Amino acid sequence: MDSISVLTLRLAEAIGLYMIVIGTGGLVAPQRWRQMMDDLERSPGLVMALAFPVFAVGAALVLIHSIWRDPLSIIVSAIGYVALVEGALLLAVPAPLLKIGRWSLNFTRAWAILSIVLGILLFLAGLTGRATVIA
Repeated sequence: MDSISVLTLRLAEAIGLYMIVIGTGGLVAPQRWRQMMDDLERSPGLVMALAFPVFAVGAALVLIHSIWRDPLSIIVSAIGYVALVEGALLLAVPAPLLKIGRWSLNFTRAWAILSIVLGILLFLAGLTGRATVIA
């Protein structure tokens, strides 16, 4: 896949690896996701501790990669904006996101498989892609 930026390719690899690891964890030990939700619902401090790095990673991605010129760069940029918004919502109004998180546990295996598949696609797109500009 051609991309405009080497940065896009490297970020796609990193995000893809993260998604593969998270998905694998969801398949191997789905009870950990349930335990995590239980812990988050009991501990506002833990929610804040989680929200800050999610917000920071999203903000960093948005600041260094706001490129909307090719499909892969659009996906990477969108992931940054989603992380930024998710982190901001967890900091400001966490209850709705925690409710969605609790509901999504009904589909742990499906989320895990989807994460692995999308992670592999992103990783391979980054790994085999070619940048047309060095930016």
